[in-house]
Amino acid sequence: MTSPSVRAVVWGTGNVGRAAIRAIDAHPDLDLTGVIVHDPAKVGRDAGDLGDVGRTLGVSATDDISQALAVADAVVYAASGDIRPEEALTDITRAIRAGAIVVSPSLYALYDPTSAPPELRDPVLAAIADGGGSLFVSGIDPGWGNDILPILASGLASTIEQVRCQEIFDYTTYDQPDSVRYLIGMGQPMDYEPPMVAPSVPTMVWGGQIRLIARALGVDIDEIRETLLRRPLETTVDTEHMGTFDAGTQGAVRFEVQGIVGGEPLIVIEHVTRIHPSCAPDWPVPPDGGDGAHKVIIEGRPRIEISVEATDEGGNRAAGGNATAVGRLVNAIGWLREARPGLYDALDVPLVPAVGKLTRMAPA
Repeated sequence: MTSPSVRAVVWGTGNVGRAAIRAIDAHPDLDLTGVIVHDPAKVGRDAGDLGDVGRTLGVSATDDISQALAVADAVVYAASGDIRPEEALTDITRAIRAGAIVVSPSLYALYDPTSAPPELRDPVLAAIADGGGSLFVSGIDPGWGNDILPILASGLASTIEQVRCQEIFDYTTYDQPDSVRYLIGMGQPMDYEPPMVAPSVPTMVWGGQIRLIARALGVDIDEIRETLLRRPLETTVDTEHMGTFDAGTQGAVRFEVQGIVGGEPLIVIEHVTRIHPSCAPDWPVPPDGGDGAHKVIIEGRPRIEISVEATDEGGNRAAGGNATAVGRLVNAIGWLREARPGLYDALDVPLVPAVGKLTRMAPA
């Protein structure tokens, strides 16, 4: 006897939510039953339209949260947690308390629940106890690139001197102006302090992944350090979705979050971000010169370097990164359904093969 389909709801329809709608629609064991939106202009629109599926899905977006959760076995929580962490926590615990399995990239500190602050972890655990739901949090930078991929790659090495995870991106074609301009600071004066790279913020966001990798490798982190470099644009540039970025304003950011063991950076998560490829050309670039890549580098014996270049939405690699991160979350729902209610991390949840998703390419 086959199990009934899991009724899944997508909460939020931005870059992550669009990919989640497509992933659920493509999954043989998931049934999209709801889409929650906050923008009144999106209420009533078909999920296929909001998710750029290419056809109608017969599911209308709603702002009635209670109604949507009433028919949800699982929720992909795709609303932002960057600038509204308390609201995101409230939303997520509401869904868990309703008995849903929740997967989300929105609560950074829960990448590694064992080190998350009690004020974040305790409400989640209370909601799980009350409602019997579950939560798995993994990032969109993407999470698999900063946890399960380096952990798997480490198993191929005889000795390890350093584990480095890199995200390299040019946001010229990215459609997320608030995050790019104000959180990351592109196009802002060089004396502007971008919130995403203010002291201690990178550790808050990526420190959990550092600790998670360390836990997998069986080492204790002495401390977490941060480094930061910023470069101005030498010329004014125009972008497809976000307009003009003036010469002299911030055009590139490079930072590291370093897990220090024995005085050396053993585990490093590095981001190299540009608004245009002409800025900081001496910094790391994707192997093929494209607009983005995720890399894992194991320095040791043997030296291992893995580069992943995913594209979506017309060849956009930022969208491709979002889509692979969403794939990790959505594909975990089936495993979470069979597991006991709980708060899970990337060491608990296996990378699930794409069973039932292999399709033949259309003939040329």
